[in-house]
Amino acid sequence: MLDRMTLVIDRLSKRYGDVVALDEVGFSVAPGEIFGFLGANGAGKTTTMRIVLDILRADSGTVTWRGRPSTELPRRTFGYLPEERGLYPRMRVLDQLVFFAGLYGVPQLEARRDALDWLERFRVTDLAGRRADELSKGNQQKIQFIAAVLHDPEVVLMDEPFTGLDPVNVALLRAAFLELAARGRTLIFSTHQMEVVESLAASIAIIDHGRLVTGGSTREVRRRAGRPVVRLAVDGDVELAWAVDLPGVRASRRSADVTELTVSPGTDPQSILHAALARGAVVTCFEIADASLEDVFIELVGRPSTSAPAASRQAVEPAA
Repeated sequence: MLDRMTLVIDRLSKRYGDVVALDEVGFSVAPGEIFGFLGANGAGKTTTMRIVLDILRADSGTVTWRGRPSTELPRRTFGYLPEERGLYPRMRVLDQLVFFAGLYGVPQLEARRDALDWLERFRVTDLAGRRADELSKGNQQKIQFIAAVLHDPEVVLMDEPFTGLDPVNVALLRAAFLELAARGRTLIFSTHQMEVVESLAASIAIIDHGRLVTGGSTREVRRRAGRPVVRLAVDGDVELAWAVDLPGVRASRRSADVTELTVSPGTDPQSILHAALARGAVVTCFEIADASLEDVFIELVGRPSTSAPAASRQAVEPAA
């Protein structure tokens, strides 16, 4: 049974003429959870977020937070970072942060204090007096994130928040995610950076052509793929061509030190190690892991949406 404090997206459907944008999409997100909402471009992620925010209305289905319909909730319940830039280009950064917070009822002095605090956390206090059109794309993204959370919303929805950020700023934004979650805020974000999802999101949902294809805890989604990954390194043999020739084994990616091999269902991952030792190879690394989220995503989104099982339409509860 779902906790009444949970955000519940229940069988949302939305059509634009003959185009089905959402087909009974359903999942739930627990309070204080970081949730990854994944799909290819045009899969329906933005439409879902805008329905949660009551910017769009669904043809059918409901969204509730703490047991109340989202259409009845105060606007400041939610924060939203859209994929497209939403800053006023000629307005000073600090001025527009205070302005946006004021739209949610935050007093000017409080908004100014908190905005300067966020600018300091992101190491960009020098941007306070600059115009938005003078900023790099990465810095505009950080300012837009601050605008989305400055009124301290209970639920924050973010469409591609890591776009345009270098590794240092990705780390700063990750830290902000974790801080907000620790304060009990619920975060839902979309991204194509699967390594970020694996490191941050406790639970995920993947949609394709408007239909939910899988969801649940990130660990369980990876495990359900049924294709374990073997990370293998052999002294003096970088290519590992012999391993790729083994039945049910294919190379998924290589780095300078380790090759990742995807193992088909029914193939024993240990057979790779046995084959290496039989060749007299010096094995410096052998590790069996669940399929990466990137591999799961490619496998599920790469097939026709009509092949998605009927059960995938049901709401998915995150693991406790």
